[in-house]
Amino acid sequence: MRPCMKASQQQRPTKGESGGPTSANKSTCRRRKASRFQRPPVPLLSPSHLYLPTLKLNKHSPTRDSASTSPLPPSARRNPSPSRLAAGDGRRMIGAPPWYRLPTGIAKPAAAAAVVVAALASSFLALPRPRAASVAAGSGLVMSKARVYADINVVRPKEYWDYEALTVQWGEQDDYEVVRKVGRGKYSEVFEGININNNEKCIIKILKPVKKKKIKREIKILQNLCGGPNIIKLLDIVRDQHSKTPSLIFEYVNNTDFKVLYPTLTDYDIRYYIYELLKALDYCHSQGIMHRDVKPHNVMIDHELRKLRLIDWGLAEFYHPGKEYNVRVASRYFKGPELLVDLQDYDYSLDMWSLGCMFAGMIFRKEPFFYGHDNHDQLVKIAKVLGTDGLNAYLNKYHIELDPQLEALVGRHSRKPWSKFINADNQHLVSPEAIDFLDKLLRYDHQDRLTAREAMAHPYFVQVRAAENSRTRPQ
Repeated sequence: MRPCMKASQQQRPTKGESGGPTSANKSTCRRRKASRFQRPPVPLLSPSHLYLPTLKLNKHSPTRDSASTSPLPPSARRNPSPSRLAAGDGRRMIGAPPWYRLPTGIAKPAAAAAVVVAALASSFLALPRPRAASVAAGSGLVMSKARVYADINVVRPKEYWDYEALTVQWGEQDDYEVVRKVGRGKYSEVFEGININNNEKCIIKILKPVKKKKIKREIKILQNLCGGPNIIKLLDIVRDQHSKTPSLIFEYVNNTDFKVLYPTLTDYDIRYYIYELLKALDYCHSQGIMHRDVKPHNVMIDHELRKLRLIDWGLAEFYHPGKEYNVRVASRYFKGPELLVDLQDYDYSLDMWSLGCMFAGMIFRKEPFFYGHDNHDQLVKIAKVLGTDGLNAYLNKYHIELDPQLEALVGRHSRKPWSKFINADNQHLVSPEAIDFLDKLLRYDHQDRLTAREAMAHPYFVQVRAAENSRTRPQ
């Protein structure tokens, strides 16, 4: 079998969003004015949800009807709310494109006219948006840029990040047989399978019909990250000859469900696995890629082998400084404040917030740690722990104004000490260095959070680093 198979690539002119810094972002976030002249929708890869109907079942496998269906919690639906018209305060405004911010000192009538002009420009001109830096020039606004690895995709050739130009090299679907269903998500169904050529177990991820661009992005990212520490390995790419439904073939991990595993983990186990996860995050960030969906469901752990793999790169994206991204990413309980307040120029630090939520759930034995019922309530739950003073400072720094309804829901809260979450069941997991580490991850301001590399150097991991050094030291 070809490990970490590379698909051949060829360059071709691209239209619309190529993922590059100079192309127009067709985000579905709020405040975007839809263009009057839109391209026809990209055709789906399959006309219906046909999950490899001709894929052979292993003779020892149960039927699909008897396979476990255990659906994951439904994906969080975004609950968009319009921004208030803010005149004269340099904030973003309803009706304008998401990159448009009103300079200070403009009166309300002029502000309204500016909104109309900006909206018309967005509607009738199919031109790339101005870069964030140029929009902010002279306005005193703080534009966000990653503290580390900001220019990876600037200096690398276009072939590295231009996933729309990818030509997929398809493998043989008949090389694989389904054994049993192991999971499902919004965009795929997942099966344990077997490679009939060598009898090795594998994971078969059968993709539901989505735009070709999204599938190419996931494949390109997996290929770019191939061989990275604790990154799930893509082994092959196949598709059904009739329905054209694509499937991704991955290495097999004998995972234990986190709801079963996490309550059994020792203090050292948690330190070890978080450190292993940080290796994966630092590697993908160093390659110019944000995961954007870090959560326990996407961290496979074979506890017997002490092996961890970061999976599900379907929402991952290439980072370009100044580019504004879709905020409808990540699962609700792990969404960073930047997503919940519609700050689109986020970066790798989004993954560090999600990691912090995951870590808090592990050490406090409270899963999920921030348990919001919708996106608005998610921000409320965060504010009740971190306080509203920090939230307001964050909003003011980036000139963001909350919707009045959301502002009323959030209310006013003082910061809650981390010690309030310690009890008899979790006190053996909560050390001073664990609290310090958590506190440096769960920060409103994404630029204040630890990077993955900084996190790996934190005192919380002293024992783990020492053990790793002793294993690698020559005898």
